[in-house]
Amino acid sequence: MKICSTIIAVCSLLASPLLAGETADSRSPPVGETQIERGYRLLTTKAYLPADFDQEVFDELWKCWEEPLRSRAGKTSPEERRKLAFSRYGLTEAPRRAGGVALQYVDDGQGGWVMNCLACHGGKVAGRVVPGLPNSLYALETLTDDVRQTKLRLGKTLTHMDLGGAAMPLGTSIGTSNAVMFGVVLLNYRDADLNVHRNRLPPKMTHHDHDAPPWWNIKKKSFLYADGGIAKSHRALMQFLLLPKNGPEKFREWEQDYVDILAWMESIQPPKYPYHVDRELAARGEKVFVESCSRCHGTYGPNSRYPEKTVPIDEVDTDRARYESISPEWRKEYGKSWFGHYGEKLIHEKPAGYVAPPLDGIWASAPYFHNGSVPTLWHVLHPAERPIIWQRNEDGYDQNRVGLEIQQYEELPSSARVPAEKRRYFDTRNFGKSAAGHAFPDELTEEQKRAVLEYLKTL
Repeated sequence: MKICSTIIAVCSLLASPLLAGETADSRSPPVGETQIERGYRLLTTKAYLPADFDQEVFDELWKCWEEPLRSRAGKTSPEERRKLAFSRYGLTEAPRRAGGVALQYVDDGQGGWVMNCLACHGGKVAGRVVPGLPNSLYALETLTDDVRQTKLRLGKTLTHMDLGGAAMPLGTSIGTSNAVMFGVVLLNYRDADLNVHRNRLPPKMTHHDHDAPPWWNIKKKSFLYADGGIAKSHRALMQFLLLPKNGPEKFREWEQDYVDILAWMESIQPPKYPYHVDRELAARGEKVFVESCSRCHGTYGPNSRYPEKTVPIDEVDTDRARYESISPEWRKEYGKSWFGHYGEKLIHEKPAGYVAPPLDGIWASAPYFHNGSVPTLWHVLHPAERPIIWQRNEDGYDQNRVGLEIQQYEELPSSARVPAEKRRYFDTRNFGKSAAGHAFPDELTEEQKRAVLEYLKTL
């Protein structure tokens, strides 16, 4: 029955008559605009997809919230309701712009909110908004559920995200998403030239949640994603534009846009740690790091080196759901397609495990591991102490443990009754969400761990 409902929902998605809202920023490009500036402008002003909802729907979302939040919203001003909505869904105001759509969306010029890449990659740390930072607060499934319910109440047409969210999970905890399977299912309905084939059955899917990586590390990489399976290319960034109404001609028309967007992404610098650092302790930590960690994560400073090393899955021993979720056959088809430059780009059809990422700006990019299961660097260094269930504070920062400020639990609180509330807790007992593995720090003494933790603040 579940398979049948998935097929029906996916087919509904493919049959959607809505056109992609390719309503670019109508303003002329600024005189003397650089490629990097153009990339950021396109990412934040050009609508490559249909709108997920309009301003009327957004303004009405609070009416489907659970109590007591709904009553609180009903008694306050529209401005305060906007703040409550931003907090609920993990949205942020765009830097240097007050009001309007959130940073994570584009205004299509007709009142529509169109998702952009910053939905998952435009977050905040300690209350500071940083484009390119993983959005560890984004509540995509909660937002989609609320939008669908509000549209049905208002008699509005459901769109691609509403239907897609009915067909497959979007993310079972805030800050993570099922994005890997989005790419798998969307490419399934295309041939190598990106022509749409609507009559194909849905692919085999292993639904699991993934944490978005920080974009400032892309410039160090030759391959993308946790398993390093795909060679870096601007085309790889375009997979999530694969709605049926975006035909092959659109991808070729927009290709230069994504060359520029990738240039902007590679220009991003990691934010500097804003709190006190014990420089003497950090210097001792650097020596330990170089001896114990650098063979996988590289070195930092004037003569930095990043090996882009894949650690075998049985050695790193972190959650295997992501590793096992993509078949060699899918990877092969990707490599032969337009996205893989028709075989010109190297594809790893059978990756050995996960790639040890660069650690630039690591203090800012909590939670850690590819599935976002570990809330602080202290917990990374203390495998036996990782929480079973945890909930983060929205803007708090734990300077002692370096990462998210959290409350931890042995069991899910009884107050978490409805799905929207449950998604605010990260439960490491669930499929794909294990915090186990990466036990390498157990080789260090407690004093060495303390020194390494201090050093990591400086990267």
